[in-house]
Amino acid sequence: MCKTLGVQRSSYYKWLHRTKTDDELENERIAVLITEYDEKYHHILGYRRMRMYINVFNHTTYSRKRIQRIMGLLGIHSVIRKKKYKYHYSKPDETADNVLKRDFLASTPNEKWATDVSEFKIPGTSKKIYLSAIIDLYDRSIISYVVSGRNDNKLVFDTFQKAIDSFPDAKPIFHSDRGFQYTSKVFQHKLITAGMTQSMSRVAHCIDNCPTEGLWGIIKSEMYHMYDVENEDSLRIAIDSYLDFYNTERLQERFENQTPMQVRQAALNVEIPHIYPIEENKRIIKYKQHLKELSVSI
Repeated sequence: MCKTLGVQRSSYYKWLHRTKTDDELENERIAVLITEYDEKYHHILGYRRMRMYINVFNHTTYSRKRIQRIMGLLGIHSVIRKKKYKYHYSKPDETADNVLKRDFLASTPNEKWATDVSEFKIPGTSKKIYLSAIIDLYDRSIISYVVSGRNDNKLVFDTFQKAIDSFPDAKPIFHSDRGFQYTSKVFQHKLITAGMTQSMSRVAHCIDNCPTEGLWGIIKSEMYHMYDVENEDSLRIAIDSYLDFYNTERLQERFENQTPMQVRQAALNVEIPHIYPIEENKRIIKYKQHLKELSVSI
């Protein structure tokens, strides 16, 4: 073998009997952790969140580059979600202004809520079930949700009522797209009665409601890898299980490696909650600059 490869026999034996360095041994331990966490979380962790989970649960301080390099050598990567665009048209006299204006930073819980409805195909059939959810933009926790076989007014109304039952004193900005449920007079009356301010995305501008759009992407890219979904019953169980995981177990780097519910509970127990900055999106920066230029010209 040495003759074929053009390697000195002495060099081969030196390599064979050499002692591994501390860094090499540490990399092997990291590789074991990466493999373990990749299996445990069903391949949903990219190198950023892999580093976060390893460091939090093992009290280590490994760098992103080190985790990324070892994951690359192991051929481990997160699942990749596809973008999907879907728009609805509503009459202008039924819509509300975009009060939120892509300002997704909230300083306290129940200051800004966002909502949407997404569909999930039932395997082996042409049927779908629908998930309606409301998230709090302060901690990105899912404060209420309802799963139904029908995408109708009742689905959205029930989701809203569950949120009100949980937080009866909340009077947030309530942001949504222009779906028919949100533009209905009945729902608008519910918001007025609750003392909330309605806000709506503009037509064909899904980024106006990107927190909920991002949530759907996260669910659909991770849930199917974590749970076996074979029929409607297992799909409903998977949705319930994943949303509980998202709220109580899924660490987020923006929240200093805490879960949404950890952030929420901490904020509700203090007079002045901690503010977690949002990394600026280039499209949002451009949009805010455009608004500023419009106000100056007016």
